[in-house]
Amino acid sequence: MIDRRTLLAMAAAACASPLFGRAEEDRAGLVDPFIGTDGTGHTFPGPSRPFGMIQPGPDNAASGWDFTSGYQYRAPRILGFSQNRASGTGIPELGDVLLQPGIERREDLSSTYAKASEIARPGYYAVTLADNGVRVELTSTLRSAFHRYRFARGGRVWLLVDLQHGLTFRTDRQPVQSVGNSFSANAFEGEAVRQNWTSRHVAWSVQFDQAIAAVETLPPRAGDAAPRYLLGFDLGADAVLKARIGLSTTDRDGARRNRDERGGWDFDAVTAESRSEWNTLLGRVRIEAPQEQQHIFATALYHLFLHPSVVSDVDGRWRGPDGSVRQAAKGLRYSTLSLWDSFRAANPLYTLLVPERVDDFVNTLLDHCDVAGRLPKWPIWGGETGTMIGEPALPVIADAWAKGFRGFDGRRALGAMVATSTRDAGPLYPGDDSLSVWSLYDRYGYYPVDLVRGEAVSRSLEAGIGDAATARMAAMLGKPAMARRFATRAGGWRMLIDPETRLARGRDSKGQWRAPFDPLVPTSPLNNPGDYTEANAWQYTWTPALHDVYGLIAAWGGKAGLKAMLDRFFFGLPATKGAEFLGQEAMIGQYAHGNEPSHHIAWLYAFTDTPEVGHRLIARIAHDFYRASPAGILGNEDAGQMSAWYVFAALGFYPVDPSSGTYVAAVPLVDRATIAVPGHHALVIERRGAGDRLKALRLRGHAVSPTRMPHGALAAGGRLVFET
Repeated sequence: MIDRRTLLAMAAAACASPLFGRAEEDRAGLVDPFIGTDGTGHTFPGPSRPFGMIQPGPDNAASGWDFTSGYQYRAPRILGFSQNRASGTGIPELGDVLLQPGIERREDLSSTYAKASEIARPGYYAVTLADNGVRVELTSTLRSAFHRYRFARGGRVWLLVDLQHGLTFRTDRQPVQSVGNSFSANAFEGEAVRQNWTSRHVAWSVQFDQAIAAVETLPPRAGDAAPRYLLGFDLGADAVLKARIGLSTTDRDGARRNRDERGGWDFDAVTAESRSEWNTLLGRVRIEAPQEQQHIFATALYHLFLHPSVVSDVDGRWRGPDGSVRQAAKGLRYSTLSLWDSFRAANPLYTLLVPERVDDFVNTLLDHCDVAGRLPKWPIWGGETGTMIGEPALPVIADAWAKGFRGFDGRRALGAMVATSTRDAGPLYPGDDSLSVWSLYDRYGYYPVDLVRGEAVSRSLEAGIGDAATARMAAMLGKPAMARRFATRAGGWRMLIDPETRLARGRDSKGQWRAPFDPLVPTSPLNNPGDYTEANAWQYTWTPALHDVYGLIAAWGGKAGLKAMLDRFFFGLPATKGAEFLGQEAMIGQYAHGNEPSHHIAWLYAFTDTPEVGHRLIARIAHDFYRASPAGILGNEDAGQMSAWYVFAALGFYPVDPSSGTYVAAVPLVDRATIAVPGHHALVIERRGAGDRLKALRLRGHAVSPTRMPHGALAAGGRLVFET
């Protein structure tokens, strides 16, 4: 075991590296990757390139809801360093090819570590393993991980290679259906088929800058289906070992090419390149704000740009949801698409901040539909998980077309949208007996509670979001009859508004209301029977506003009715307690910012005569539920959605109707912001006055409706002035 004095010296030497400038020197220096790593944020501190395929990092555990990214800030031990993961999700996945170095030969090389030795910056992570006598440093390219190990001494050192390791939820070991691995003088390669959240194929190619001196196969543990090895290396006086790791969804050749996409062994140069790339991207949005808010905002942008993750190899190949290897016609293909979360704000924000990626995002969805027969719901590593409800790819596509993106075939897109909205679930989605059984939905106009397994109300309301998006797409492409068909079906939510409670309530196949009915009890697949998805009746009743806000206002008797419902929701009802796993956290009354169904609700005050109430609530949510600390995200980050909400709030507008190409205004949380995307005119946002009510909104000197700000006008740049 290494002594404490040596540990501190190693950490100090790393901290003194010229790679780490002061926070005010660049935008990347404002980011704190530890934000959201403590509690339910489920983020991770490891390095990544923007939208990176590879995201290496420390794993404190291999299973459990707390470790969906592999990491928890206060966990005392590190098992090792795996090469891929998802940021902020509620289900663990990936965690492939775990490596763990040490100076002693032990089968268990897990280690304690001092928090003071841990560093995380965009493009770089480092920690000193106290029990193993080694300083671990990680960086990455787009498709490969780069490790550097500084051992406390030279001579024979060891590296655990754990191919069984993977992040899983319900079991101690991630199931492995097949696996193969082979060694050469200074490398090993292999591939496996794994079954966890989805069935996925992963190939790897790992190369070292030193020859492998010994290979020992460790005896399998109970539940293991893949091998573990101890590799020995004989190091010189510098006691440094480097490893480059490529992964692929395709095969070993793909993993090898991904590993070598940058080439060379200059770890510091790769780290500097990553930081430079992050600095350029984060510099697209600048705000004038106090230092703490700068950290929160920059980190929110950073988290936003981690996903979706590139899934296509250097040569454009990728493995689709049917298991076949495909070739991207052009551009990149992506996965880790948390669509039920991201369609609400993250995807609309991508259209504003990274428009050059939007066409490839959509083409990814369409390619998926080509082989699956329907658009995806929640794909990761190229495979479909079938997770969550509704058809959240539909508003993503319609929103892109409404905003003028034309790098994908509109007719092909509409065909995919119609197929997804009319065909019952196919064989790629076993066990889903309600979401896409359109024959059942069309018969009743909603999902009856006695004919589906659960979440009937939420599924019905989310179906309306997709139908409205398909109707809009059809109208934009000159298909009026098709547009009318889906627009009519999108109005089915009215059949579930109970006139007695004015809330969305379950009905059976005979039209009878669900009884007994408690609108404050949240339900989900984890505690069904229940009619709502990670929410309750009060929280899900606001869903129609995502596509038909004026219809919902009319159903409640106009602006006064909307205000009365909003006031009761935020100020007249108790907060739900003891259901954090359902997203019932970060509560204001029944508003639960810890989960996505609530995210648009405070913005609806813009449609009342007291918009300032919403402005104050938005500011309160941003202040209370986002902090510059490890516990600074209350609720799963969900691959960028929680962060997207904060970015929009800071800028002063939000996509309440996320397939319309428009935004709803509030009051910016900063005095000034500038959005400068290469190839586009800069948008300068100014808040004038110290009031809490928006009095006027002007873009390039012209008045703009605060409830229907057009994306095209914002993307054209100029000065957007909020007068308060």
